[in-house]
Amino acid sequence: MDWDSFYNLLHIKDFIYFISSPQLQDMLFPVKLIFVFFAAFFLIFVVYFMLNSSWLQYKFLEDVTEFFSWQSYGAREMSKQWDKIHKRTASGAESDFKLSIIDADDLLLEVLDNRGYEGDTFEESIKNTSGLLDPMAGDILIAHETRNNIVYNPDYKISEEQAKKILDIYESAAKSVGMG
Repeated sequence: MDWDSFYNLLHIKDFIYFISSPQLQDMLFPVKLIFVFFAAFFLIFVVYFMLNSSWLQYKFLEDVTEFFSWQSYGAREMSKQWDKIHKRTASGAESDFKLSIIDADDLLLEVLDNRGYEGDTFEESIKNTSGLLDPMAGDILIAHETRNNIVYNPDYKISEEQAKKILDIYESAAKSVGMG
């Protein structure tokens, strides 16, 4: 069986001749124009919103920043925030230690959220890291418990050594997640 007989059997040639006939093309011309106008309208619509949206600029900026800095996007800003937290502890005041721990806890939670490890509670966010933080999960939860004691108990005391240890836990957790 050759192709011509196969086409004749399915009437494909007749169908092709019908849809390419000048009479049908003349009848479909207004419909074609309508679809061309819709396509042009939606193309203009998409281009307009892409240019006015910050998403494209953000994606471009993210790629360029990563390329030239050899660091993941946001790593420099995250490093600045950790430096700020560490500088606050240099004062030696217990109140600064407490504020640093609260800031470090908030920063770790922000990093987890940015990486998609969200949860209703801090503990759920840690558990949602797919085992990434399992080796240090206990330490992180103890550090978070210390943070809660600081927040809810104004008389809670903390030494400089404890504060630095807790800050190191938070920082290493943030680096493990990939934003430090």
